[in-house]
Amino acid sequence: MFCSDINIKNKQLLQEKGPLLIIANHPNSFLDAIIIGAQYKRRVYFLARGDAFSKKHHRFFLGLLNMIPIYRQREGKQNLHLNEFAFEKAIQLLKKGEAVLIFIEGICINSHQLQPFKKGTARILEGAQKKDIYPTIHIVAIAYNQLRGIGKKINISIHNMSMQKSILYPKDRIEFNKSVYEILNTNINQPSQKTIIKKTLIYFLHQKFYKWIEKKVADKTKGTVYYDSVLFSLLLFTYPLYLILIFFVLYIIGLALPIIFGILLCILLLSKQAIK
Repeated sequence: MFCSDINIKNKQLLQEKGPLLIIANHPNSFLDAIIIGAQYKRRVYFLARGDAFSKKHHRFFLGLLNMIPIYRQREGKQNLHLNEFAFEKAIQLLKKGEAVLIFIEGICINSHQLQPFKKGTARILEGAQKKDIYPTIHIVAIAYNQLRGIGKKINISIHNMSMQKSILYPKDRIEFNKSVYEILNTNINQPSQKTIIKKTLIYFLHQKFYKWIEKKVADKTKGTVYYDSVLFSLLLFTYPLYLILIFFVLYIIGLALPIIFGILLCILLLSKQAIK
């Protein structure tokens, strides 16, 4: 329901085995990682901005999502030495044949316009090559018809990038980033279709619940890029509770269990169909 339509170009690449470095653009915070990672038929590890790991419970939950903190200078020079750990962790994962996703822009500003690339991706690849690790490289361009709210239409384009030579010198990093930029810039294809939510009985059944969650998230994430990812996370964990509440209301008024489960199933199916 949150992502009503996901179109993938070169879908066969999602079956890729062995060490894999996934390089993507970054228009929509943690939601980018969740959506891209969910398409691959394997576990995917992510490098994510370090300031999100500032609290202990944040580190715990982000760790469950296979996220590895990476720090920018604006988050404090005292943390930059931790990036060596992040780079080494990524290289070790590649050595084990795992998939690692990194957002080469190193920043999210809720825009499909590419931002200047950081050096981290090339450094990871350079470090891997020095250890005789040559992962497959996927360039993934992701674009949304809207960057706020449910019913997103998403285009994902995946391309296999072949390395012509190893990264040995600073100019090789620049050339590598230039090649990635050309692929990403060509393949970011923002969907033109608008999201339509039909105001049916199902709409009014969910309206108060959704609007309450939406307002809380809008207040908490004001002035940040986290709106969509926080909204998705809260809905993911609270919507089942909302369905349980409906279950108990129907049970208290005396409906039989088969009828109740049938109603809940219809709610789920009709909710999906109500978003176009």
